[in-house]
Amino acid sequence: MGMSLWNDKKRTMWLLAVLLLGAFLVTSGFSYWVAHSSLSQQVEENTLPLTSDNIYSEIQQDLLKPIFISSLMAHDTFVRDWTLGNEQQPERLIRYLKEIQEKYGTVTSFFVSDVSHNYYHSSGILKQISEADPNDSWYYRTRGLPQSQDYEINIDLDTADRTKTTVFVNNKVFDYDGNFIGVTGVGLEVEKVGALIEHYQKRYNRRVFFVDRQGTVMLHSVDYSGAATLQQTPGLAENAIRILANPSSAFSFTLEGETYFINSRYVPEFQWYLLVEQRGTQGDEQLLTTLWSNLGISLLVTSIVLLTANMTLGRYQRRLEKMASTDKLTGLANRQVFEEQVTRAIPQAHKQHSPLSLLLFDIDHFKRINDQYGHSIGDLVLKSVSLQLQQHFAHAAVVCRWGGEEFIVLLKGTELTEAAAEAELIRRKISEHLLQINKAELVVTISGGIAELQSQETGEQLLNRADKALYQAKENGRNNIVLSH
Repeated sequence: MGMSLWNDKKRTMWLLAVLLLGAFLVTSGFSYWVAHSSLSQQVEENTLPLTSDNIYSEIQQDLLKPIFISSLMAHDTFVRDWTLGNEQQPERLIRYLKEIQEKYGTVTSFFVSDVSHNYYHSSGILKQISEADPNDSWYYRTRGLPQSQDYEINIDLDTADRTKTTVFVNNKVFDYDGNFIGVTGVGLEVEKVGALIEHYQKRYNRRVFFVDRQGTVMLHSVDYSGAATLQQTPGLAENAIRILANPSSAFSFTLEGETYFINSRYVPEFQWYLLVEQRGTQGDEQLLTTLWSNLGISLLVTSIVLLTANMTLGRYQRRLEKMASTDKLTGLANRQVFEEQVTRAIPQAHKQHSPLSLLLFDIDHFKRINDQYGHSIGDLVLKSVSLQLQQHFAHAAVVCRWGGEEFIVLLKGTELTEAAAEAELIRRKISEHLLQINKAELVVTISGGIAELQSQETGEQLLNRADKALYQAKENGRNNIVLSH
């Protein structure tokens, strides 16, 4: 099954690569031909929009990278499982945030829990957020975003360093049932973003900046000398409504005897407008340079898409493998996985002369529970017992649902007396755990049989002895443990 999934994944990746590269090659070639065919109209109708597309492609690599990273963090099972686990061992999450920051080169990474209101940062727990603190308004604004919007981008002072202004990507985090549990994200220094935009300007010889939906200039290069809003900028003021009312627009204007060409496009990820401004016209050499740049960017974007697809397919592949190895109802290992573990463990125990014990448990009067309360309550009992077994034997055993109401535990390096003590302890815990059923309390008990691996004994013989001990426990009145000597 694993090899078949690998081959399917490989074929899918090749097909996706061919389609993406083919599409980019055709698009880039056609764009170049159109621009080259008419220099008189190329700036307003072709060259400038193409440049805008190229810059937007680079934004997908550079400025949209934090969105991708924050989305990965928000969907990371570790973050969700750690939060749902009552935020135990905060140092584990802090280490995770530090690794995110170091791996992706962000200026900050964080997680805010909606339960504890702790602000976890790569350097530690910075504070507890509060609605009364104006500096924490971003969190409650993000939490109140529409259901269709998972993240927001804002420019604010860094909580970890109030002297730095940072571009933050705040992404909502939900548990597996779709319930909001916090906000995570990363940040970029505004100065670095400005330097990045300056890089775009030098590369394409055009002025680049971003404005929000009200026309306020939000991001620009470090040497930007324009006005703070479109409405205050000569030449653009007359076209401000046109820019802000359309997802994309192209026009020109004359200022002090020189023609300026403007291309704008709405970037939904930021909810800002990208404006690219060119002074005068450029020739064929610039068009050719743009073509090769576009092809290079296309290869880079293709690589990013393929990487994302590979990660997604890998995640689904692992999910399929997990489904094939776990019991659907309880989440424990299934019988097939357990048999594989026993097949490896017994020869190893014989070779190393190390002890190995097998525990076989059965829920007492389970049929009576199903008949009296219904199968849904029976399933609840199975899940409850499974969880207690899994928690009790979390670090030293393989726990499996053997079938029906039977469970089996493999204890490596454990002698019979020690295994008996563990079995007796979990038997008492389960019997003392009361389940609330329709305002009534249901007492669940288990019976168990234990056998320790003997010299030259096979797995089947070991299991038979444990099964006989379990049968004897039932004969003794249930809710007890019997050892097979």
